[in-house]
Amino acid sequence: MRISKVTVRRRLFILLMLLCVLFAALVIRLAYVQLGEGEELSAKAEDSWRRNIPYSAKRGEISDRNGEVLAYNITTPTVMVIPVQVKEKDKTANLLAPLLGMNESDVLQAVTKKQSIVRLQPGGRKITMDKAQQIRDLALPGIVVAEDNKRFYPYGGLAAHILGFTGGYNQGLTGVESKYDSELSGKNGSVSYLSDAGGRLMPGSSEKYNEPKDGLSLTLTIDKSIQSIVERELDQAMERLQANSALSIAMNPKTGEILAMAARPGYDPASYQEVDAEVYNRNLPIWMTYEPGSTFKIITLAAALEEKKVDLLHERFFDPGYAKVGGATLRCWKRGGHGSQTFLQVVENSCNPGFVALGQRLGKETLFQYIKDFGFGTKTGIDLGGEENGILFKLANVGPVELATTSFGQGVSVTPIQQITAVSAAINGGNLYQPFVAKSWTNPETGEVVSENEPQLVRQVISEETSRQVREALESVVAKGTGGNAFIDGYRVGGKTGTAQKVINGRYSQNEHIVSFIGFAPADDPQIVVYTAVDNPQGIQFGGVVAAPIVRNILKDALEYMEIPPREEQVTKKYKYGEIPIVTVPDLIGHSTQEIYENMNMNFNLARSGAGTIVINQAPKAGTRVEKGSTIRIYMGTEADAESMHNHDDMESE
Repeated sequence: MRISKVTVRRRLFILLMLLCVLFAALVIRLAYVQLGEGEELSAKAEDSWRRNIPYSAKRGEISDRNGEVLAYNITTPTVMVIPVQVKEKDKTANLLAPLLGMNESDVLQAVTKKQSIVRLQPGGRKITMDKAQQIRDLALPGIVVAEDNKRFYPYGGLAAHILGFTGGYNQGLTGVESKYDSELSGKNGSVSYLSDAGGRLMPGSSEKYNEPKDGLSLTLTIDKSIQSIVERELDQAMERLQANSALSIAMNPKTGEILAMAARPGYDPASYQEVDAEVYNRNLPIWMTYEPGSTFKIITLAAALEEKKVDLLHERFFDPGYAKVGGATLRCWKRGGHGSQTFLQVVENSCNPGFVALGQRLGKETLFQYIKDFGFGTKTGIDLGGEENGILFKLANVGPVELATTSFGQGVSVTPIQQITAVSAAINGGNLYQPFVAKSWTNPETGEVVSENEPQLVRQVISEETSRQVREALESVVAKGTGGNAFIDGYRVGGKTGTAQKVINGRYSQNEHIVSFIGFAPADDPQIVVYTAVDNPQGIQFGGVVAAPIVRNILKDALEYMEIPPREEQVTKKYKYGEIPIVTVPDLIGHSTQEIYENMNMNFNLARSGAGTIVINQAPKAGTRVEKGSTIRIYMGTEADAESMHNHDDMESE
């Protein structure tokens, strides 16, 4: 059948119109793609062609409360390979291997990988600046030296358990490095370039630099000087006592700020791989749990005073050396007991039967409520990882014996950070604060303080009046009781000893103890509290003998550093047999030796220098506090010499 010309023309016209419509649609689509989506598609194309060489952001510095930098970054170049741009692979591997301390085969394997960018590991990571320059001078195609960072701890192992350390990629692994990793890390940058599908650099393309954003700088509550004092004393104690371990915490009792925290054995964060993982993973001041012993009696004392269950000065207690409770005999540490004593003397003597009586007066519900209110049995919330809870008896399981042993610190398990936090509440007016180590955050570019941590009050546990009585009782412990080795002449010091048998394989060890002491000063207005515990010291194992002198040395140097002046008024020390009293040097100038011997109650030896009959000078000076029996050197001359010396001293004082 023949098709008419009209039909053919009609069909051609329709086809033409369809072609026109398709062409118009194509033009519209092209216009839309070019004008509407052109920028976006170009960006996607460029992104697919672009290759990035990472540049690490500088990790934020960590400083003590006074701005002393404890951890910061140093630039450490890292070698990277763009395999498709390496022209002579064997030659490249041959030149790089000796510079990086790597096998040539390992380098060759890296430069032949089918990846866009390869890190040369391990030899190419965090290399020296000199080595980086040597590699740049080789001008090897496809070999790039990028900027990386390495953490540096200028004081070695100082505050290691607080600071923690970073891993191979500058990520925080322990301590505040881990706790605040996101704030310290910052945001990495890069240098990027355009390449073709084969990875080759596109001709005429330029590099694009995305600047890294450095992490925030962290200021700690730690004081480097006090931290150094604490660590010095722990090092000496470990050497002297050959203990399993030792720990110490110093805190501002009025805020919860940690001024120092350390444990031994310690480690250097830069060389953490060289020590057993238990050393750096277990921050003993917040992780270690044990029976506290007599330092826990402070809680029983505070509860009894708050509930008005005892009058320390006017009530008496007779200690036969033991207390019989529920068929069990609980003995005092002093064989034969302390006999008749006031309850203040019960505290001074750390008398177990006396504290059993206080626990019985309180009853289990009241005593255990105070124990929980002081923060035991739960984490303090300190901003460090690895904190433990401790263990308390369930109230339903507390019978007469459990109540009695708990009252003097046996049968409960606590952490050192719980101990110092609770005692701080007992002496600071009754306020329990959450301990913390992060003080503030600073923008490293502007120096602006971004955020600052304020003291967090958890609850008020006891009244200010009760707290005052606790302070006075604990000051008496140091001056007249078991804490005598923590006494510091000129400073009002309060404290409490602790000696607890270790539990080994479910039984109390007769030979191994954890000895401790907690001390604070000034006792009437505490500025610093220090807790120290020593695990299994060799020799005598009593808190008053082992731990108290450590705390004394820490407090003495810390108080002087904090510029807290000594004062004359303090509870008079009761000296024990063998202890040498501290006395004041008298003013001997202007007196003859005959007058000195006849009229003065001399507690000193005299060493005489010079000719004459009158003392014109002396050393030590009048008013100095020294041990009784010390030697005073007197310088003899005439009355005129004495007058001249007196006038000279007046001029110097003016």
